[in-house]
Amino acid sequence: MALDARPANARCDPAEAEQPVRLPAPAPGLDLFFFALARSPGELAAMSTLLAPAEHARAARFGRPALRDRYIAGRAMLRRLLGERLAMPPESIQIRRGHRGRPQVEPATALDFNVSHTGGYALIGIASSGRIGVDIEHEGRTLNVDGVARKFMAPGEQAMLATLTLDQRRRTLLRLWTCKEAMSKATGDALSAPFRHIEIALDGHARVLGGPTPYVPHDWTLHAIRTPGDHLAAIALWKGS
Repeated sequence: MALDARPANARCDPAEAEQPVRLPAPAPGLDLFFFALARSPGELAAMSTLLAPAEHARAARFGRPALRDRYIAGRAMLRRLLGERLAMPPESIQIRRGHRGRPQVEPATALDFNVSHTGGYALIGIASSGRIGVDIEHEGRTLNVDGVARKFMAPGEQAMLATLTLDQRRRTLLRLWTCKEAMSKATGDALSAPFRHIEIALDGHARVLGGPTPYVPHDWTLHAIRTPGDHLAAIALWKGS
C-alpha cells in the first residue's frame, strides 16, 4: 500500500471530500456548484457528521443504500457551501422547511438556495437576494416528447416545437422543462405549478414571455447553462417571496 493511500473504510475530514466544481456565475450575487454524489465509505462517514438529527432520520428511511448515500453526500455538501457563505460551521446551520415545504436557512436571511439532482450528480445554487430555483437534466435523456409537450408546454411552445426535427424537439423540450422546473422550485409550487400557462422563449437567451401570478415575466430572470458531463441546467431567479 502506498504511504498516502487511505483504506476504503477510513474516516476523513469532511473538508477533504472531493471539492465541487464552481461554475461561472451568470449574475452577481449568485454561486453555482456542480459535483458528483458518489463518495467513498470514508468520505460518507465524515460527511454524515455534518448532518442534523432530522437529516440522519431521513437518510435512514431510504430503502436503497445508494439513495441514502447520495442524500448524505448532497446534504453535507450543501451544508459545507452554506457554511462558507455564512461563515458558520456547517453542522450548526439550521435548515427548515418553509412555504410549501421549500427548504430555507433559519433564522431567515437574504440568502437563498436550491438543489437539483440527476443520476449521480447534483447542482446547488446560492443567491444573495431574491429566490432561486435550479434544475439539471442529462442532455441525452429520452422522453415522450409529444406527450410531455401536450401536458406541460404552452400553445406557443407546442407550435414552435412542431417545426423542429425529432431530436431538436427533444433537446428544446429539455431546455424548456428545466426552465419551468427551476421556476416551480423557486416558488415552492413544484409539480403543482401551472406549467401549460407559463411560456418560455429560448431565442438567444431564456426568458419568460408570459404566465399567471406569480409567474409574470417582470419578476423573473432565467439563465440556461451547460454543466460538466453533458448536462443541461436552468437557473430561475424570482423577485417574489
